[in-house]
Amino acid sequence: MQLHDVALAGFAALMAAAAFEDFRRFTIPNPLTIAIGLLWPLSFAAPPGLYPVLADLACGLAVFAAGALLFARGWLGGGDVKLLAASALWAGPGLLPALLIATGILGGVLGLLLVSPVGGQLAGAARRLLGAAHPLPAIGGSSTPVPYGVAIAGAALIVVVPPHFA
Repeated sequence: MQLHDVALAGFAALMAAAAFEDFRRFTIPNPLTIAIGLLWPLSFAAPPGLYPVLADLACGLAVFAAGALLFARGWLGGGDVKLLAASALWAGPGLLPALLIATGILGGVLGLLLVSPVGGQLAGAARRLLGAAHPLPAIGGSSTPVPYGVAIAGAALIVVVPPHFA
């Protein structure tokens, strides 16, 4: 097994852990996001050269900057911003549009599921089984929080992992 394979396995495991923690606690622990970012340089099968590294870093910084604006408006959580920026490092310029589109689609499906009566009850039951810190609020008067880290992690796994096996 080569180093980039170990890094990819670590990426997948850390993304799954981030999704789990966000679903359970509506929080993505910083050490998970930091570890995803620290694994990124190990993901290259061969030395990539300066341009691809700078392009990947630019993607991560651009997503972080845009996410910071969304965070400032209250539209996205801080952990979600950091997880999406770390995912953008791995995606790079070639896969970033697919990552963002997949994240939006999965986030929309997750949001629709959570506001449906059956989906909300299933999610609430699953969160209780996992020892969630607080229950989902009742649907109606207040907005239902969406653990968007689940959508980000799912999209990252769908978009980033398969090209490494091509």
